[in-house]
Amino acid sequence: MAVVYRFRITFEDYDEVFRDIEIKSNQSFQDFHSCIQTAIGFDGKKPASFYMSNDNWIKGREISTDSRTGKDGQPSALTVDSRLCDFVADPHQKIYYVSDYDANWTFFIELMKIVPQVTAKTDYPVCVKVHGEAPKQVQHTIAPKVVVAEDDEFAKLMSAITGDSAIQDVVDEADEPAEELMIETEEGVDEDELTGMGEEGEEEEMAEGEEESGYESADEDQREDY
Repeated sequence: MAVVYRFRITFEDYDEVFRDIEIKSNQSFQDFHSCIQTAIGFDGKKPASFYMSNDNWIKGREISTDSRTGKDGQPSALTVDSRLCDFVADPHQKIYYVSDYDANWTFFIELMKIVPQVTAKTDYPVCVKVHGEAPKQVQHTIAPKVVVAEDDEFAKLMSAITGDSAIQDVVDEADEPAEELMIETEEGVDEDELTGMGEEGEEEEMAEGEEESGYESADEDQREDY
């Protein structure tokens, strides 16, 4: 006669999040797997495995949703063909559960209670307690920010590849300062200052010319004395 197992399923990395599930002892691990996936909000499309464990959570025999071969070369049992009562041998049985081998979602499953009578109106398996919000099955990552290189040519190349107009704007701005600086310098000088500078230059040339004329006159006077 079937009894009811009450299991607590806890995320290994989120121990404050757990679900309590009741399932009949003669139901399959596939039924258990589907109920767990629904209870934590996963889609149930990824392969998973149950590992019968001891009190130290050491992995034992594997029951998987797809065909797998263990380290001993023996094929694992399939969830659709395996009933819980054929594997549960301890009133405090522990099971290590892995969902989605790539993402490696891992859970601790512990038998909390054995109920001797099945409730006729209950559709087993059923989640009877929810505690904490489960993490999202798919974890999104934030793309890194674009860093503009100091080398203009490299920045232009990155702009062409990524299509990021912001990079090209930075490059264009970097090409402008030389001309702007020249214009600003010319505009920053007063017209009077420019005129004064010109007049001072003419006065200096005239003074130098007079000095040379004086030297020539002196030479002529000296020649006449002789």
